[in-house]
Amino acid sequence: MKILKKLTVTALAVVMCFGFISVASARTYVHGYTKKNGTHVAPHYRSDRDHSFSNNWSTKGNRNPITGKYGTKTHR
Repeated sequence: MKILKKLTVTALAVVMCFGFISVASARTYVHGYTKKNGTHVAPHYRSDRDHSFSNNWSTKGNRNPITGKYGTKTHR
């Protein structure tokens, strides 16, 4: 019984750890637009806003699922 309890606690801990790992996978389509200075920005996808720096496609450790490029930005 002690072994089963230990395995259950360990499994629960592993599941909780993976629950806290953030992966930038949600995407939002951004329509093309023209800036005030006349520069045109082409339509593109970006990761959803969630106020987390580490959960963006451009952040080091993440990969953009659309372009396949890896993020290069480090925390400020």
